[in-house]
Amino acid sequence: MKMYELRYRHEKKNESSNVASSCQLWIREMEKKRELLNRKESDYWNKRIMSHAGNSGKLWRSLNKLLVRDSTPSNNPTSSITAETLSEFFVNKVSDIREGTSSAAPATYLPHTDQSLNEFRTCSLEEVRRVILSSPPKSCPLDPIPTFILREFLDDLLPYIWLMCSTSFSQSHLPHSQKGAIVTPVLKKTGLDPDDSKNYRPISNLTFLSKIIERLVVSRLSEYLNEFNLLPSVQSAYRSGHSTETAVLKVASDIWGGMDRGKVTLLGLLDLSAAFDTVDHDILLNRLNLSYGIGGNVIKWLESFVRGRTQTVAFNDKQAQTTYLEYGVPQGSVLGPLLFVLYTADICDIAKSHGVGNHAYADDQQLYLHCFPHEAPSAVNQFVACFTDIEQWMRSNRLKLNTDKTEIIWLGTSHKLSKVTVTHIHLGDCEIKPSSSVRNLGVIFDRELKLVPQVNSVSKSCFYQIRQLKSIRRLVTVDAAKTLVHAFVSSRVDYCNSLYYGATDGVHKKLQSVLNAAARLLTGQRRNDHISSTLRDLHWLRVPKRVEYKVASLTSCCMLHQGPQYLTDHLIPVNSLQARSHLRSANRGDLVTPRSLTAKAGGRGFGIAGPKIWNSLPPSLRNYDLSCASFRSNLKTHLFE
Repeated sequence: MKMYELRYRHEKKNESSNVASSCQLWIREMEKKRELLNRKESDYWNKRIMSHAGNSGKLWRSLNKLLVRDSTPSNNPTSSITAETLSEFFVNKVSDIREGTSSAAPATYLPHTDQSLNEFRTCSLEEVRRVILSSPPKSCPLDPIPTFILREFLDDLLPYIWLMCSTSFSQSHLPHSQKGAIVTPVLKKTGLDPDDSKNYRPISNLTFLSKIIERLVVSRLSEYLNEFNLLPSVQSAYRSGHSTETAVLKVASDIWGGMDRGKVTLLGLLDLSAAFDTVDHDILLNRLNLSYGIGGNVIKWLESFVRGRTQTVAFNDKQAQTTYLEYGVPQGSVLGPLLFVLYTADICDIAKSHGVGNHAYADDQQLYLHCFPHEAPSAVNQFVACFTDIEQWMRSNRLKLNTDKTEIIWLGTSHKLSKVTVTHIHLGDCEIKPSSSVRNLGVIFDRELKLVPQVNSVSKSCFYQIRQLKSIRRLVTVDAAKTLVHAFVSSRVDYCNSLYYGATDGVHKKLQSVLNAAARLLTGQRRNDHISSTLRDLHWLRVPKRVEYKVASLTSCCMLHQGPQYLTDHLIPVNSLQARSHLRSANRGDLVTPRSLTAKAGGRGFGIAGPKIWNSLPPSLRNYDLSCASFRSNLKTHLFE
């Protein structure tokens, strides 16, 4: 009996051992599969992120999918709105604006030149190739083939594309097949009600070939406009060397200059309704001809471009019926924005006639003027008179100015602002109360222009992105993580950071804390670990140096005549002044540094910050033979040293 018990126990033990061995083998197999799956998943996302490194839109969509938060405003299946509803709303909105401006006085035309442009210069095969390869490889559902296939077989297709472009120029005609647009409605802001049609903005997607032809036209129009200086100097949209940062820096510098002189500034941000969609074709063509001297075959081609266009609204995987457009220029086109800039250029002349400062970025118009605090009532009257004339001009040109959405703010030092007695401003039938802060081209202006609310907003947004990236850090390589951090964190810190020159230490420290957190995310450091060596290894400049880098880069581009004229005008070489040409500073290539009356506001404007930083650079770095890219590379090395 005992023998049987021993044998039974031995068999059970062997069976248990076999089961345990089998379980261990199964676990090891599962671990290998998990490791393989993680490696494949990581490789996939790393390749995808690195391939989209130069395309912020695709990178953003990839990150959304990686974080399982893919939600596109233009594709909202829970919305009760249909494509037909949105199409009807967009058409009716333009019709209502046309009806509301029908009683306005006829449009007038100010002559800006006695020159003329009657013929387009011919295009070569090489020019067409260069334009195609430099264009974003976006496709439209109206394209016969995807853009990436066209570029892959470009050598075979190029002669036909060149012939189509050349024929379009010679016949002064854009084919009807290239005048259609697929309109994608997107929410104007996140968080808006997706069931309300007025919360959507129409974005036109045009065929790739039409954009190629438009780019050829824009290059020829720009050559003519730049040669005779016909573009408004205070319009920063769609121009080389101009950006939202240069526009905001110009306005902020003027405001700081007013503070330095003991003045306050009244700033108004105007709001237009469906500006691109309400452009009157007859007025546009007359203005191009009478004001800018564009005639002959050029005006015929432009007339063919703006007339006879169609659009189809696509929403929630459905398309509305195609509608014909009697007015407007497509906002998603290449040529449309330039035509809109020329269409509204007279606004700058109206503001100048009233002695009011003006700056524009496409349809974003800013009006501002400086005054001493006791002159605030008369300054308001001056501002209202300018606003009234601009509103009348817009009505005559069939545009609608939303008076109730106009934002106004007083800016200055706290001491001077306390003396301003104006609390409300009457614009037409609306009574506008000055705001404590406004958002100007993505930058929050507070009343004293200390930019604390702006920095708080940037920090909040960046830390949110860092928390999101932290959850996927293990899936991506260091290079892919750097790409994501640059796209979603450091780019936000660097946006318009030229405004932070001369800001308080608290502003710089808050932004530096963002960069420190991003560096720790990349390297896996703990919160209390020292960060200086990490920043040095990543080759990241600290915030004050990043600000100097941006200001010096803008100064260099202006000195090379590649920046906006409104910034270049502030840069005066010492050797250009006869009374100072014998000084050592003239031989070094220094710039004149104006004196400021106050320490806080006076030195923050570009007119002082640019020359001050430029003069502090070594003479070897201030080499006019360098390109902007070469200068920036050498500048970063210098700032690290």
